[in-house]
Amino acid sequence: MKHYLLLAAFTLFTGMAFAQQPPAKKDTISSADSLLNSLSGETKAEPVMATFKSTRLILSETSETIKKNNLNFVIVHRFGDIGGNDGGGKTLWGFDNSSDIYIGFEYGLTDNLDIDFGRSKYEQLLELGLKYNFLHQTSDNSIPVALTVIGKTGLKPYSVTTNVFDDYGNRFNYFAQLVIARKFSSRFSAQISPSFVRNNLPFPFVEGNEKDFFSLSAAGRFKITKRMGIVVDYAHPFSDFRRNSDSPKFYDPSGVGIEIETGGHVFTMNFTNAEAISPMNYLSNTQSKWGKGQYRFGFTITRVFDFNPKHKGTYK
Repeated sequence: MKHYLLLAAFTLFTGMAFAQQPPAKKDTISSADSLLNSLSGETKAEPVMATFKSTRLILSETSETIKKNNLNFVIVHRFGDIGGNDGGGKTLWGFDNSSDIYIGFEYGLTDNLDIDFGRSKYEQLLELGLKYNFLHQTSDNSIPVALTVIGKTGLKPYSVTTNVFDDYGNRFNYFAQLVIARKFSSRFSAQISPSFVRNNLPFPFVEGNEKDFFSLSAAGRFKITKRMGIVVDYAHPFSDFRRNSDSPKFYDPSGVGIEIETGGHVFTMNFTNAEAISPMNYLSNTQSKWGKGQYRFGFTITRVFDFNPKHKGTYK
């Protein structure tokens, strides 16, 4: 049922993206007038800026890329379970533990292409990836969405159990994603992201687990003040193994949080049932259920540094 709801949401999102027209500042301009004006050079369609304020929400990466010669420093932290058998007062509601910690860097090769590197505590995963924003939403709605493609390779350099990586190729994972994003208004932005995950040795190490599967994510941001917004994030893996398995039992990763801009930083505080931070891990292995108290507090901090010699100050 959940995957049907996601498909319905995807259809609604794309329909709204192509149907909704941005409000005109003065008089309403028809599509034909807009085309004629652009051909005559009277007006120029401008790309929509800042669909999201950061390259990351809670689970998902956004359509945003880092500008050329800018470096984005990313810290993501997930604490332990707030409730359930592993939570409660004895662990200070999860603050004594950390389910995952990620430290990463994103560097802009061009304004639309960046290279990313990071390391997670969860399975000691090393990630190397590229992110390319190849289509921009325009202010006149001639291009109603922004499209960004993400590709990542993950390496697990250390064995988690004896001889599990007897073949070195088993250490590699792969992730590919298309982010379809739209800024509907100055307050509301949303995105849909179909993804593909490949695990050469699928985790958890259970018979019948699939090496390859697809997933679909949906995320959004609603601005409530000039520098604060509510963010939500949800993902559904299309995996027969995860849908039918009773031991272990899998659940769809999801999260809700508050995003705050503080000058050059973007700070997100959130709650999620996903233990892992990398999509190669949380899409493959989320066994935590909200109803059992198996959700955790987490935060994300991003800080952009400008190394372009032609610029002064920090990119915002």
